[in-house]
Amino acid sequence: MSFGPPPSAYTQSALAADRSRGRRRRRLLGAIAAAVAIVLCVGGGLLWYHSAGDGKGRTDAKPARQSPDEVRDNRLNTERAPVSPEGQTVVQHDEDLAKGVTRHSPGVWATDKIVARAVANRITGYKIGNTLDPDNTAWTLRLDGSVCAVSRDITVDGRTAVVVQPAHGICDQVLMFDVGTGKQLWKQKIPAADFAYVTDTNIALTRGVVAIAWGEGSAAYDMDSGRRLWNTTLATSQCHDMGYAGGPALLALVVCKQSDEKTYRVEKLAPRSGKVLWQYPVSKGIQAVYLPSSDPPVIAVAAGDLTVTDLITLDPDKGELRATISLKKYEPYCDPEILGYFGVVDKCTGIVVGRDRVFVMSKDSTELFKPANHITAFDIGKGKAVATFQGREFQSVLPVRMNGDDLILYRASLDDVQPAALVDWNPRTGKETPYLLFHLPQGTGKYGGKVQDNPESSFILYRDGHAFFVPYQLEFDDYRKGGSVVSVFGVGTAGLKH
Repeated sequence: MSFGPPPSAYTQSALAADRSRGRRRRRLLGAIAAAVAIVLCVGGGLLWYHSAGDGKGRTDAKPARQSPDEVRDNRLNTERAPVSPEGQTVVQHDEDLAKGVTRHSPGVWATDKIVARAVANRITGYKIGNTLDPDNTAWTLRLDGSVCAVSRDITVDGRTAVVVQPAHGICDQVLMFDVGTGKQLWKQKIPAADFAYVTDTNIALTRGVVAIAWGEGSAAYDMDSGRRLWNTTLATSQCHDMGYAGGPALLALVVCKQSDEKTYRVEKLAPRSGKVLWQYPVSKGIQAVYLPSSDPPVIAVAAGDLTVTDLITLDPDKGELRATISLKKYEPYCDPEILGYFGVVDKCTGIVVGRDRVFVMSKDSTELFKPANHITAFDIGKGKAVATFQGREFQSVLPVRMNGDDLILYRASLDDVQPAALVDWNPRTGKETPYLLFHLPQGTGKYGGKVQDNPESSFILYRDGHAFFVPYQLEFDDYRKGGSVVSVFGVGTAGLKH
């Protein structure tokens, strides 16, 4: 099985430079965008409804109810269309930074009332709603050290887990907390985690289980009690669990080192015992592997360099190959660039996986007066493209999450005329429904700072009618000075349809 050209000298730094050039191109075209948008703005709002179909084909059947200890599944927890898509600020928190200080912020989670984020050695929850309140802090959970690894998932009843690096410098503490209240539910020391560092520690949630892997071992804990269920150590083995993908199932990414060569395989595990249910060997020559979905199993592989080149879909029961999807025209971000820290194997920004479709963001267009990019829906079983959502000129689109069998996507804006938007798209009918229309603050100073929506540098979440924009790290634009930067920003609508 072939996955692209042989390794080349096209390094990750060159790829980063290309992305930077793309961002500069979009900024340079922003002035042109504003001029074009002025011509279009009179009927701009109507365009959101113009392409809407008759709604046929949408899955409106009542979804199965999830149990409290399951990971929240957006294919089952669907969003309703709002009464009005007009957005308003529902939360904003600015962080004061001293001169030259950068704070890493690897995690963000939301319920219907609280958005919480990890910054350095604390996790803070902020109230969603009244932005006139100068202190919208709901709670703060102080930790024994800095956050090493986070699960980006959350359970149905609002819990999640993080790995912490106490003062001795090893990431050997795991704790579970309630996002709604900030209450620490349990804390445990990870055994034999002598080589667990911020660069290689990974954590995932699946039903009733918290699983952690690092360079030289792994461990799993009962989600309710914190009792250890199983653990492994590297010992003399040449293979180890590099990381996990959680959610409806538990997949392990296993790396094996022989001489100077790395090979990978993917395993489906029984969460409570760690027993291997099936294995899928990844072809030799692959430079990196990511697991954007555990069920259905979807693997993202990088052949030739560290940029993802192909998606592989597998049978969930046997682990057998179903389809291969070339990403030659696509550019998902599978490893957030935070100075090489907080790398994860289970999330790829720009890839969203549904029950029978996988949605992928394309590369940016280099042509003027053309859509900035597009999102393609692929059939998971056949690997064939079945639908496309086009961005607009100067307005790129990014897949954010599933909404049943629909996709919620983010449409960016480079000016103060055309609004940014969260849109629900039905790939079977082509119907698109606006869920949020808004403008992001671009000012400076406290409570008016610039909000980043670049998926290479910020989390973008959508839940319960609220969209959140949270940077991966906090740093002031001019490192020689200090000041306040936006740590959390959220917008919401006036209400949802019943």
